Amino acid sequence: MDEKSTEDGDTVYVSRTNGDRGSKGPFFAAYQTPDRTTRYGWFCANCESFDNAMDSMGRIQCNQCGNFRKPTEWDAAHE
Repeated sequence: MDEKSTEDGDTVYVSRTNGDRGSKGPFFAAYQTPDRTTRYGWFCANCESFDNAMDSMGRIQCNQCGNFRKPTEWDAAHE
């Protein structure tokens, strides 16, 4: 795992083996501890930012570069 610092100066650990494909680059899972017991959030590999948002359907969007992952769940009634 890669050790990274957040904007607040906290150390988090990015797992390059646990991620999902985005439109501009992958999103990798980030953890507060190296043993992966406490999840921190997502890391955008395109712009190397932790400033990401996830909605209830599993869609992830980077607030810095616009990289996004399509929803993992959806309601067919909205198609």
